[in-house]
Amino acid sequence: MKNRIVAIFSWVVVLWTAKVFLSSLPYKFSGHPDTQHIFGIIGAWMQDTVSTGLGQWFINNGAIAVGSFELLASLLLLSPIVFWVLKKFNIVNNVPSRALIHALGGLLSAGVMAGAIFFHLVTPLGIEVLHNGVSDGGSLFYAAVSIFVLGIISATVNGSILREQCKNISK
Repeated sequence: MKNRIVAIFSWVVVLWTAKVFLSSLPYKFSGHPDTQHIFGIIGAWMQDTVSTGLGQWFINNGAIAVGSFELLASLLLLSPIVFWVLKKFNIVNNVPSRALIHALGGLLSAGVMAGAIFFHLVTPLGIEVLHNGVSDGGSLFYAAVSIFVLGIISATVNGSILREQCKNISK
């Protein structure tokens, strides 16, 4: 029963994370003005505090780099569906466990969002992003916090399932 509850919880986390990450990709990959504004603020801060070159790189490439990690995390988190189908049709026999994939995907998602939270809190970007006089009400920040927390919880509970499975194998 515990494994079933963890699996349901994990899939809810996966759906939320993939929704947030995948819905932002068109903005990150197209050079949308809102995205340019966000990464421009962070890059300018980096130029002043860390390195001129790194800040300029972040202004030019940060959105695509972050978007690429979000795409990778989404594909990883959703991959148990593909493995299930492949196994169902006897295309492959040995597939990685859902718990392992969701634990790793949770950690990757939390890592990406740790960076987002850091930049919201430390740079002039702030919790509430203001662009052209319009506020996002903190929605980007709160989504990042939710994915960070849920990713850590998902990694932890799926890790406990993996530990149980390993104990059962070694008996």
